Amino acid sequence: MVKMRLVRLGDKKSPVYRIVVVDARKAATGEYIEKIGFYDPKSNPVTLEVDAEKAKSWLQKGVQPTETVRSLLVRAGAIEKSEKLSPSKTKGKKKKK
Repeated sequence: MVKMRLVRLGDKKSPVYRIVVVDARKAATGEYIEKIGFYDPKSNPVTLEVDAEKAKSWLQKGVQPTETVRSLLVRAGAIEKSEKLSPSKTKGKKKKK
């Protein structure tokens, strides 16, 4: 299975990320098939560079992006926000009785 995910780079407490297409069985920092973008959350303003053509072509081939990568692709305008996004993995607060 092929996935689109983030690979962490950078120094301690100053991360930068590559958005890559990788075989899901490979290590998180292992070799990847193709680099399609770059994300720096620490810069002001946040740096987000995505090759939209490459991203769209990989998504058409059936590559599954992680939730974080999906949200970054929506923010970059590479894909449209879908109403069918999977629900949040975190549990909501319990209501008091």
